[in-house]
Amino acid sequence: MDDKHMQIGEVAARTELSLRTIRHYEETGLVIPSARSQGGFRLYTETDVQRLMVIRRMKPLGFTLDQMRDLLDATDRLDADETLDTVERQALLERVRTYQQAAAEQVAKLRVQLARAEDFEATLRGRLPDAAPAGK
Repeated sequence: MDDKHMQIGEVAARTELSLRTIRHYEETGLVIPSARSQGGFRLYTETDVQRLMVIRRMKPLGFTLDQMRDLLDATDRLDADETLDTVERQALLERVRTYQQAAAEQVAKLRVQLARAEDFEATLRGRLPDAAPAGK
C-alpha cells in the first residue's frame, strides 16, 4: 500500500470521528475516499483528512450537511488550479465569507453559553462545604 494513503481506521483516529460517521459523510457525498485498495478498503489522503476536519469543525456550530457541502464546493473551486474569472472568484469568496461570519456568530453564542455553564458550576461548587477548586 502506498504510504501516502491511510485506511479508514487511521483517518478515524486522526479526526476523532467514528468509522460510521466517516462512512455517513461518504454516503452523503461530503468526502469520497481518494482510492480503494485491491481488497476494496477505503484509502484516504491528507487532503481527505483535512476535508473531514472542516466537516468536524462545522458540525458543532450547527451547520447542515448542505451548508457543509456548499462551503466545501466553494473552497474546492478556489483551491483548484483552474483559472477563475474575477466575478466567479469574488462570488466564491463571498460564500466563504458568509460561512466565516456565521461561524463567528455561533462562536460568540457558545462563549456566552460556556460562561453561563461555568457560573452555574461555580455556584454549585460554592454550596459544597469542602469543595476543592475545579480541576484539582
